[in-house]
Amino acid sequence: MTAALELVDVGKTYPGTPPVASLRGVTFTVRSGELVAVAGPSGSGKTTLLNLAAGLDRPSTGSVRITGRPVEKLRDRALSGVRAHLLGVVFQQFVLLERLSATENVAAGLLYRGVPATKRRQAALVALERVGLAHRAGFPAAHLSGGERQRVAIARALVGRPAVVLADEPTGNLDSASGDGVVALLHELNADGVTIVVITHDARIAAAMHRQVELKDGLVVRDTGGAA
Repeated sequence: MTAALELVDVGKTYPGTPPVASLRGVTFTVRSGELVAVAGPSGSGKTTLLNLAAGLDRPSTGSVRITGRPVEKLRDRALSGVRAHLLGVVFQQFVLLERLSATENVAAGLLYRGVPATKRRQAALVALERVGLAHRAGFPAAHLSGGERQRVAIARALVGRPAVVLADEPTGNLDSASGDGVVALLHELNADGVTIVVITHDARIAAAMHRQVELKDGLVVRDTGGAA
């Protein structure tokens, strides 16, 4: 199996007095087709890891590789290309445009690829069907429930068929029933071949994933996948 995401002795230190070491030598690999939870309490380094894995920040030491490409060595334009073509990100806050329809919000995930409008819409409809929301495709985001909004956000992350989907606290703003529905959807998508990394502080959500990587004080303290 190929590596979708690799962190090799990754450290991240933020300037200050004293400097703050958010990650301190983190190493693990996510293989294509895995369903992984990166878990830990507040302050463990999860958000920093997410930003590095999503190419939104660069490590101070070590290497972060997306399908073998070291993000710390890429120029800004090349890094933007990696984010547009290889990564899908699902945020806790959904980040949808309220007045746009579900279809239009999902299609926005292809804007930076230069895909023509007609093809963006067609791909968006396919992605919405994949997450069970084809019947809500024309509804504005403002008229959708929290669980439906999160499914739209997941469809937007999937629409470009990325190498890996990063989901940041995907159930954090949902009631338990809607959250369970999102977890079930993640399992369905993973069974269909989607590589997914879930960032969470919720032990119950982490336990529902196939593999758990636990962070504490910027270090990996447990990895149920080992060197898988």
